[in-house]
Amino acid sequence: MRLKLVVAYDGTDFRGWAAQTEQRTVQSTLTNAVRLVSGEEIEIQGASRTDSGAHAKGQVCHFDTHRGIPVEKWPSVLNKVLPPDLAVVSAKKVQPEFNSRFYAQDRWYRYRISTGDPDPHRSRFHHCYGKPLNLERMQAAAEVFLGEHDFRAFTEELDFHTLNTVRKIFRFEVNRVRDEVWVDVVGTAFLRGMMRRMSGAILEVGRGYRPVEEVSKLLELKERENIQWPVVLPARGLCLMRVRYERRPKDSRLNKNLKDPQG
Repeated sequence: MRLKLVVAYDGTDFRGWAAQTEQRTVQSTLTNAVRLVSGEEIEIQGASRTDSGAHAKGQVCHFDTHRGIPVEKWPSVLNKVLPPDLAVVSAKKVQPEFNSRFYAQDRWYRYRISTGDPDPHRSRFHHCYGKPLNLERMQAAAEVFLGEHDFRAFTEELDFHTLNTVRKIFRFEVNRVRDEVWVDVVGTAFLRGMMRRMSGAILEVGRGYRPVEEVSKLLELKERENIQWPVVLPARGLCLMRVRYERRPKDSRLNKNLKDPQG
């Protein structure tokens, strides 16, 4: 049967989601745990290839197994052998063709920016700017990102000339929560570094470094012209909150703009 897992992790000590030779990654750590429990040479595929140091509360992955462990028992069985910074939240049996990456309808990311004093108890999970920010300007800039745009100015990919860099943003909110500013974005899929660079642009607007109007210009660029690109904020402030699927999931690659969604 094919199992869908929802997993959470503190990404600080992982080199991202995707397996890498001789590196501690979420995918390889989880794969080893499932192989240990099942005794099978399974392969795990995830919905999003989160960056090194980024976190997740709702990462989704899937794998196939012939082991007769009841579905509801998989989280507790796996959590017994997983390290403290990685946990399985839930397990569910899905149809054989389900693909956690390509069947995802949208993904919700949150970036946290602290405007208060440094706090070692939270430093692993937010970017500490440490100064007041203009929330109204940040919210105005957030509205610019809504809808379908070419995000080539907001990716770290080197071959952006050949990539399909069009993505659709359904929700982009900026809110103050105590001494933090939370940037919440829901979109079809995200290019490498896209969420961290969009958050960097929002931060630059909030600190008065970049006018709101310049965000629109960045989305209209067809080449990487002589312009100051938004900063890519550290991964520690980024968290994958949720990956959502339709009640009857379908392959997102049928969408011409999502032939190879990065997550």
